[in-house]
Amino acid sequence: MGNFGELSGIKQWAALMLVAALISVGLHYTMFKSKREANDQAQQSLQTKLRENAELESYRPKLKDMERQVANLKQQLEIERRIVPDDKEVDNFIKALDAEALKTGIEIRRYTAKPVSSREFYTEVPFDLEIDGPYYSVLNFFDRVGKLERIVNISNVLIATVKKPGEARTKHTYQYAPNESIVATCQASTFFTHDVTPPASTPARTRGAL
Repeated sequence: MGNFGELSGIKQWAALMLVAALISVGLHYTMFKSKREANDQAQQSLQTKLRENAELESYRPKLKDMERQVANLKQQLEIERRIVPDDKEVDNFIKALDAEALKTGIEIRRYTAKPVSSREFYTEVPFDLEIDGPYYSVLNFFDRVGKLERIVNISNVLIATVKKPGEARTKHTYQYAPNESIVATCQASTFFTHDVTPPASTPARTRGAL
């Protein structure tokens, strides 16, 4: 084959066109093809994101309602934790009963912790109480305890006169005030939602000591 310069003008032009065509074909199947594939993938990714954005956009009007629902649920959870705490909070329980006793004018003479009782979703913490005071004041105390925010169940109530306290199965006899007419024993139970393993029983305490 002769040198390129020896070819006629038409043949030179045809040779250049052939080389250009070969280069174009090569670029088409190498660099241009990879660019097109990358562009196609980017376009598909863009379309996917646009569809996702369109779906999420439909939730925008509901966002405030969802935020209100979450806030309401948090508030309900806080109320439920006060009604049935997630810990025993025995000190707070005893303080609450002492406060109601003070308001109604009765005396809680003794708290005796009893073994806790585990249930599937909660644990019951019972105490035996010995109380004394005027008859209607004792009734008022039981009524107020029943209305506490935290759940407290009163059961096994026994009542006797201050002259015969043993009939209420009290463990001790105290110096009763002149206006006091009855003594009573009962079981007061509170509840909590964790620590289902029963702890060792707490020894009895007299008023003012835990």
